[in-house]
Amino acid sequence: MTFITNPRILASAAQAGGRLQSQDGALANLTSGYYPTMQVELDPHARALFCFMRPDGRPSYTPELLRDMSAIQRDIYCATTAPAPAAFRYVVVGSRIPGAFNLGGDLHLFGAQIRAGNRAALQAYAHACIDIVYTNATGYDHRVTTVALVQGAALGGGFEAALSCNHIVAEKSATFGLPEVLFNLFPGMGAYSFLSRRMDAIRAEKLILSGRVFTATELYDMGLVDVLAEDGDGEATLRTYLARLDRRYNTHQAVLQARHRVHPLTREELIAVVDVWVDAALNLEEADLRKMDRLVKAQTRRHGDVGLRSAAE
Repeated sequence: MTFITNPRILASAAQAGGRLQSQDGALANLTSGYYPTMQVELDPHARALFCFMRPDGRPSYTPELLRDMSAIQRDIYCATTAPAPAAFRYVVVGSRIPGAFNLGGDLHLFGAQIRAGNRAALQAYAHACIDIVYTNATGYDHRVTTVALVQGAALGGGFEAALSCNHIVAEKSATFGLPEVLFNLFPGMGAYSFLSRRMDAIRAEKLILSGRVFTATELYDMGLVDVLAEDGDGEATLRTYLARLDRRYNTHQAVLQARHRVHPLTREELIAVVDVWVDAALNLEEADLRKMDRLVKAQTRRHGDVGLRSAAE
């Protein structure tokens, strides 16, 4: 019998042959370089699984990256299934792209599908993103503790992905922002839900509508970042933090579960909000889409070339 509740995980297992991967098989996948756009490393001493994003081109949530993240999440579920003890207690999400955690949604795909009026494609992409952040936020049905290690820029969906984790460790030079308002949209992949739980609705809305880029220190002062690390020391600081958490593992797990009880987050809430985002995206005018295009070009100049196949497909 399985107690996995995430419908995407169950659907993925069904497509793979109607059953979930065995615990040993899933762990073998996780430690064998099985995912083209991700680098996964198991640190037995830290009892942590490190999942580093490394998408081709502009560091955004491409369909290929979402595919690999979904597969990793399925294997993490299976690798942490009782009764055998799991090989790790913590799942760390980071990036191997210098200067960037993640710049957010695939804006080339958005522009192409909005211009085509393709609601189904936008909705499918958005729901895939929601399943990723929902799994982070719920700690894989409370099996593990999720931690974001932010080195570089975390913008749009990148910021939302960091917020979805139970803890955030950020280097001091890291930056965070929700630029969607610059092209007349709003961040729909969880920002409102996560920020309003970590802060309050009024301050969350002010942050979302500001369009500002914040430093890690500013977010630490707001209580959004849990630990600040010196530049270049992010991974070492994170391991120290995990060791501190592990010394009181039972307490921290109980507090996380209490947090979920007091401020419950449902997949249905996230889906309802992201469907509002889909409607708003389809209402964008050509002038808004040109602003989106200019943002892509600016990010491309700073962070590297973009694979254009997403927009063409």
